[in-house]
Amino acid sequence: MEGLPPDEVLNPRLRQGDETAFALLLDSWSGGMLRLARSFVSTEESAAEVVQETWLAVIEGIGRFEGRSSLKTWVYRILTNTAKRRGTREHRVVPLSSVDDTGPTVDPARFRPAGEPYSGHWWEFPPAWPNPEQGLLGTEVRALLAEALAALPDRQRLVITLRDVEGYAAEEVCELLEISAANQRVLLHRARAFVRGKLEEYYTQEATP
Repeated sequence: MEGLPPDEVLNPRLRQGDETAFALLLDSWSGGMLRLARSFVSTEESAAEVVQETWLAVIEGIGRFEGRSSLKTWVYRILTNTAKRRGTREHRVVPLSSVDDTGPTVDPARFRPAGEPYSGHWWEFPPAWPNPEQGLLGTEVRALLAEALAALPDRQRLVITLRDVEGYAAEEVCELLEISAANQRVLLHRARAFVRGKLEEYYTQEATP
């Protein structure tokens, strides 16, 4: 995130107990950490407690951090493990080690079947969406996106939150959640397809006179 020094500058400052450096991390990462923790646990209060426990663990463990991963990956791994433990106690966590998301992500009836000219192509192209200047990120659409994310299965919400909200690379998500690259791709694809479908429904309704 902009405004943070690189790890090679930040890590020594943290090990030396630099309060300004810790404050920078708190301001920069706590919001994203709270969103991710909420995917594991049952309430906002539990998520806030997970974030607090994570920061305490970071303070206690920074002297042992060897820099084998990025500082952010290390902190988020502590967060994920803490949230998993609490989520298990709350009976909310769904195992990430297997994928049972079967079936197509788009209704096959929307495509031309075998034997038709242009088999596999759309019967009708999906309606065009407005660009950002036309209000794509308006208040109503942002609320719709939040509802769509909340409606996702836990595993899909975790992956899309890390990839598309927090901006993590695929390899980092696999490392944080301890899932295979194939699982990450499937979960992300299905999450994106669901969110895209909700947006398509919205814009189709908007376009209907």
